[in-house]
Amino acid sequence: MTEQSDPQPATASALLAEAMTKSGLLWIDVADDRTWPAWHVWDEGAALVVSGPGEQPLPWLPPEVRLIVRSKDTGGRLLTVRARTNVLDPGSPQWERAADLLRASRLNAVDDCVTRWAAECTITALMPFDSPLESPGAYAAVDHRTPPARTTATTTSWRPWHLGGRGEERAVRRRLHREEKAARKAAKQRAKLRKKRRRRGGRWPEL
Repeated sequence: MTEQSDPQPATASALLAEAMTKSGLLWIDVADDRTWPAWHVWDEGAALVVSGPGEQPLPWLPPEVRLIVRSKDTGGRLLTVRARTNVLDPGSPQWERAADLLRASRLNAVDDCVTRWAAECTITALMPFDSPLESPGAYAAVDHRTPPARTTATTTSWRPWHLGGRGEERAVRRRLHREEKAARKAAKQRAKLRKKRRRRGGRWPEL
């Protein structure tokens, strides 16, 4: 009697390849840092990413990271896998292949991006290994929420003009309009009561 192999690794591998192929976005969970979003190209078991000046910002990646793969249908977390990082050397056959694939997927390139990548940027291959840490039906209990990344972006010194005003400004105007309308209505009611008092000759208290 021969032993049957566990189909789970093959199933997880097929699910990983399908998810990586369908979605060009993943999250790179760096230990002692945070989770970084990154667009990538999937090629023969590796997620290829480019980072540096003019490209997506990524920190220095340690030898091992975690990749969080999303579902193309829901946009939510689908798989969490461990991955080894391999920085490709410019000019090597692996780098040339990765650069060609990334250039084909790169949106809105306005220059010779491959030359710029070789001089200024880093192309990294992220190679998943081992069984997924999280998969459908086996997710961790934690919600993986993290605080927003710190940024110097601000609008406190100058706020763009909005047609019709901003939401809070419109709310203030609506409140003032309602108060003014209520005051006019109350004034009309008081005037009617005074007229009735004069017609009847009564002495009603002033309102």
